[in-house]
Amino acid sequence: MQAGEPSLVTLSGVAKRYLTGTLALRDVSLAIGAGEFLALLGPSGCGKSTLLRMIAGLTVPSQGRIAWPGGPPGARDIGFVFQEPTLMPWATALANVALPLELAGIPRREAEARAAEMLARVELKSFERAYPRALSGGMRMRVSIARALVTKPRLLLMDEPFAALDEITRFRLNNDLLDLWQAARFTVVFVTHSVFESVYLARRIAVMAARPGRITADLAIEEPYPRGEVFRTSAAYAAHCREVSLALEAAMAARAA
Repeated sequence: MQAGEPSLVTLSGVAKRYLTGTLALRDVSLAIGAGEFLALLGPSGCGKSTLLRMIAGLTVPSQGRIAWPGGPPGARDIGFVFQEPTLMPWATALANVALPLELAGIPRREAEARAAEMLARVELKSFERAYPRALSGGMRMRVSIARALVTKPRLLLMDEPFAALDEITRFRLNNDLLDLWQAARFTVVFVTHSVFESVYLARRIAVMAARPGRITADLAIEEPYPRGEVFRTSAAYAAHCREVSLALEAAMAARAA
């Protein structure tokens, strides 16, 4: 988050201990700026997904505070994209995307019109009536992203959304996500295991260590957007990847005090 930039959400001394006694997160403090693209990078078990769920209000912190300086989020202010698309198999792509609007009381005709517009923005204009079983993995993820964005949220939370996809599809969806973000400038918090993906996408990377989960480095990727293959093959990209890789290596070697 850059100096003078307004915060969308701030976490102060946040911890999460489960009923089993497991301390999943400890003393996490993080300010997420409005319109920022933040990546959470760390090994399995470091609490990235738990942190995302707490920001979404799906899990309550055991300690600490999560504040929204601009006012608490409404039901349509947060979009969530999971690693699996979690689409309703019995519903068309259009119906899947329209669902959050219909649940919010938007009339069906308006909801479907807005869903169709969102599907077109994720390059699925001709697939409104297709069922999930007829779509590829990448296309199902596009539907999931469209569903998360159809309510025009202030914050988009993404939990390793491209981890299960092949590299070519992953690269294309990285580019498409950046295009959507640049067009609307919602805030993104993106969980990933990939150094390369985090550097390509994010303006800022929070590196996390495990047992218990905590932030050990907060790194800025001060490279202009739009980003593309020129950036991905540049010396600057390689240098950022080295820096982030070293920070991740240090985080994985860290031991809780």
